[in-house]
Amino acid sequence: MTPKSKKTTSGIDVPAVLPDSSSRHDGGLPLPGEYPFTRGVYPDMYRGRLWTMRQYAGFGTASETNKRFRYLLDRGQTGLSVAFDLATQIGYDSDHPMAKGEVGRTGVAVDSLEDMETVFDGIPLDKVSTSMTINSTAVILLALYIAVGKKQGVPPEMLMGTVQNDILKEFVARGTYIFPPMPSMKIITDIFAYADQHLPKYNTISISGYHIREAGATAAQEVAFTLSNGIAYVRAALKAGLGVDQFAPRLSFFFAAHNDLFEEVAKFRAARTIWARTMKEQFGATNEKSMLLRFHTQTGGSTLTAQQPENNIVRTSMQALAAVLGGTQSLHTNSFDEALGLPTEKSAEIALRTQQVIAHESGVANSADPLAGSYLVEHMTDELEKKTVAIIAEVEKLGGSVACIEKGYFHREIERSAYQFQKEIETDERVVVGVNSFHSDDMVIPPVLKVDPALEERQIAALEKLKKSRNDDAVTKCLEHLEEVARGGENVVYPVIEAVENYATVGEISDVFRKIWGEYREQA
Repeated sequence: MTPKSKKTTSGIDVPAVLPDSSSRHDGGLPLPGEYPFTRGVYPDMYRGRLWTMRQYAGFGTASETNKRFRYLLDRGQTGLSVAFDLATQIGYDSDHPMAKGEVGRTGVAVDSLEDMETVFDGIPLDKVSTSMTINSTAVILLALYIAVGKKQGVPPEMLMGTVQNDILKEFVARGTYIFPPMPSMKIITDIFAYADQHLPKYNTISISGYHIREAGATAAQEVAFTLSNGIAYVRAALKAGLGVDQFAPRLSFFFAAHNDLFEEVAKFRAARTIWARTMKEQFGATNEKSMLLRFHTQTGGSTLTAQQPENNIVRTSMQALAAVLGGTQSLHTNSFDEALGLPTEKSAEIALRTQQVIAHESGVANSADPLAGSYLVEHMTDELEKKTVAIIAEVEKLGGSVACIEKGYFHREIERSAYQFQKEIETDERVVVGVNSFHSDDMVIPPVLKVDPALEERQIAALEKLKKSRNDDAVTKCLEHLEEVARGGENVVYPVIEAVENYATVGEISDVFRKIWGEYREQA
């Protein structure tokens, strides 16, 4: 009887044994830190410096989130990662009717500079790297961060971190867009131009495959669609008159780490190779930093189960290990209770400890590329590279990422993959422990964090108080100036900074842009 073939989520056959000559890289693979960076972006990788350990956090009011940040930093976290609530993400203040019931639920509510000051109270921004998961309103939240830095005496050139700022993936997979694609891309290139002058240590975009993978894409689709979006941003920046080596060194990426350990490791290696070649051969980058695919990784939220939630600690550990073996620069580990609710302090601490055990006890950080030369890993890297390049070619044939969004191509492909994956679970072809196999009758639900509904009332009351105490004439002038600049096609970052420093709110600034560009409605 012939054994059933084993396949990865990307449809790659996994042979039981591979011959010594299976890898086309055999004997000739460049070292870590050497083009095309398959084996890593730095020569020593974690021997010189460990990855940044982040825990994605934010809920309720600014003061509640500040307490969680301090808790995590006290326990050894080395970077902050801010989650904003849905209202902040789509440009509504907490007192807007659309925000009702959403304030502080999926992240922290930030309406103004006053909130941002509270979030980072007592946290020195010249010493802590901050990643902000924000897209449609990224320019406003970045401006708020810059303003907080100034109040702390930290100039923009000293700020460190990343703003996600990836609007194309919102159209592809996540949905928190506001404005149409073209003006959204204009804001992004404005941020690139501002950063070139003022933010030398800040990554101005995190081109995100995480949400694409979480929506149901395969590993190959995750990399292909993400790099296609990256290509679109590069073209937009070049069209705006920026030189490739001006902005490309500050591009960063964000990927998921799912359960198939070897496929995930190979995915990261293939992604680095493709991006380096794209930047050098297609866009003519000469600065090596422009060719580096530096990325943050988050373990797979969609892989976590409400059934037997403690099993998620094991899943997260495997996924985190894959990210480290694959050469990530930054890592967030999900908490085991996230299929049930926001992480508790205890579950967040376990998630952080997972990274620390891998870093200090496993030994995997002692080698720059521990799995290089593995016949299986090299074979998988080759296969994923081929599949990914073929998908990117298809996107290019259809006119690029923006055209594919408008034609619904990304949605169709992701839906097809998600359906296939779910079908495999429901037919028991794919085992998910505790869900379709190895059940337990005595399931115990762990304590779940609940956001107090009274926090919403307090947030709205604080916003009302701010609006009464600020200088309304100054706010009105700032918003009028912003409208004038935006209509004139000039860089909007400068007037946005001026507006937030005068305590204009996220909703008020977003409404200026809505007035000019309208809101995007997805085409059927």
